Amino acid sequence: MIEAFLEPGVLVRHPGKPDWGIGQVQSVDNRRVTVNFEEAGKVTIDISVIELDYVGPDPRGDGQGA
Repeated sequence: MIEAFLEPGVLVRHPGKPDWGIGQVQSVDNRRVTVNFEEAGKVTIDISVIELDYVGPDPRGDGQGA
């Protein structure tokens, strides 16, 4: 359930568009997330339709590894 951790600055990938590269979340408005992708630019995504993949350490962890 990544949407709980979506906020500006978070890095994500679009699971169906790996060629877009890594994207940085720009804004979150309910279920609409605007992401600036390396290769696709700014894209607004409905996260009730597309579940973005979080890039980086698990935000639910304590930062000290497994």
